Amino acid sequence: MNDPTDIWRSRYIHPGEWDIVYPPMTLPQMFDASVVRNGAAIMTDFLGARLTYAQIGAKAEQFAATLLSWGMAKGDRIGLYLPNVPDYLVAYYGALKAGAIIVNMSPLYSRDELAHQVADSGARVIVTADVPTMFGTAKALLDEGRIDRLIVGNLSGWLPLVKRWLFRRFRATEIAVVPKSDPRIIAVSAMTVGQGRAPVVAVSPDDIALIQYTGGTTGTPKGAMLTHASMTANARQVHAIDPRPDLPDRIVGVLPFFHVFANTCVLNRTIISGGMIAMLPRFGAKDVLKTIQRVKATALPGVPTMYQALLDHPDCANTDFRSLRICISGAAPLAEVLKARFEAVTVAKVVEGYGLTEVAGVVSCNPYEGLNKGGTIGQPIPGTRVSLIDRDDPTRPAPDGEPGELVVEGPQVMAGYWGHAERDGDFVMTATGRGLRTGDVATIDSDGYIRIVDRLKDMIAVGGFKVFPSQIEEVLYRHPAVKEAIVIGIPDAYHGEMPKAFVTLNDGIEISGPALKNWLNPQLGKHERVAAVDVRAELPKTLVGKLSRKELVAEELGKATA
Repeated sequence: MNDPTDIWRSRYIHPGEWDIVYPPMTLPQMFDASVVRNGAAIMTDFLGARLTYAQIGAKAEQFAATLLSWGMAKGDRIGLYLPNVPDYLVAYYGALKAGAIIVNMSPLYSRDELAHQVADSGARVIVTADVPTMFGTAKALLDEGRIDRLIVGNLSGWLPLVKRWLFRRFRATEIAVVPKSDPRIIAVSAMTVGQGRAPVVAVSPDDIALIQYTGGTTGTPKGAMLTHASMTANARQVHAIDPRPDLPDRIVGVLPFFHVFANTCVLNRTIISGGMIAMLPRFGAKDVLKTIQRVKATALPGVPTMYQALLDHPDCANTDFRSLRICISGAAPLAEVLKARFEAVTVAKVVEGYGLTEVAGVVSCNPYEGLNKGGTIGQPIPGTRVSLIDRDDPTRPAPDGEPGELVVEGPQVMAGYWGHAERDGDFVMTATGRGLRTGDVATIDSDGYIRIVDRLKDMIAVGGFKVFPSQIEEVLYRHPAVKEAIVIGIPDAYHGEMPKAFVTLNDGIEISGPALKNWLNPQLGKHERVAAVDVRAELPKTLVGKLSRKELVAEELGKATA
């Protein structure tokens, strides 16, 4: 069934109506309304230190005023190169108030990856933390003239007094030495960078709010332009599928905020509900379990590898999960056996959803209550229409009853790719408007539930992170021994997938696969590191001589199922 419109209208399982219309609004409007409505409520819990909506709102206002006093203009780009710390929230909403465009930057990026993103986006200011590796990487770009200013937050400054003292006393090596004499570097504590209120900047819902980097459908990283309207719509759409929207969540914020999944489902959606974000700067199963129990968490968005790690930890058996009512799994396929085991241990509901960076995060989800189909990504969230087009001819719908490429329409769809106005092929005209081609092949059943059956793109999903084979191949080709290189994703019980490289060697040069792996991995981000490098006499090619992945993928799948 390729167009289940009537089903979604008559048998919609999510609360409310399917074809709802969301009035456009900006992120500052959404944030300010919540600050006014929930001023005294706790917004963040950072390892026990708590801040209210009013406190974060005031700091965001100060941050915006400071940026404007430095001459930042509407539409200027600012990079957030941060883990999950309160600095992120202050800088995020403060920069948006100033009319700036956020460029989310992964703390896992290598120096080259960060430099590429800075150059591509045109960001001239980066906000980071005093973590030695992160500060060192960002300062290298400053010293090379790639950026003009570096704002460095003091991570321990957010901690409760005793924890702050202990951290500075016993973990001083984990704090970067930030020079005070360099006027280009602004070191701040608790993001106190100015005073007073920011002048009002006229921000429109159609203005770009985020440049969020993704592989799109080609495997080459591009910046998806997400508008204020698309971000606020997706946050409201996610909020609308909760059968208890009146209940402010206490949500565990361990998914990285720089990722679009967390940006929408942890950050913006929680702001709408007036809930509390118990944030952790990095994932550790013991810390997450402790946080669930300490704050009596009600929600835990995550990726499958995270749920597996929690089950595997010895503290799991002694953790009180009774407060936990919902877990949303995304970013990678969720195994039904993992879902069943986690639900049995925690008695919490685990629902699988699906989304893309290009749609501000979320397209569809299994319902919190009602029919929950394992192996599917549920029904589309409110205001979202999906359809299937022919895999070989995108101008035609898929034959009825057959799989087709999934196309998405809705208020959350991106405006396009930054600097790639020519990428019209990522969109297709449908019977109802302009739809985004996802590159994923799907079916839609008689209940209007969507099932992803294949991927058109070569992107590898490693524990929820997107890894682009071309980037790993590019590094491999720097080695003098490598003649040809190709990278595929192979099944991995913990991460879902892991990259594996296959190479041929130049004549007269010998090197082993393990030696190449040891040379390669230190040059990659942690999530990109390959499981193995296989040295071969030849690699499969198409009839025109292009390296071909499909034979290697089939070979590895054969090994996994043997």
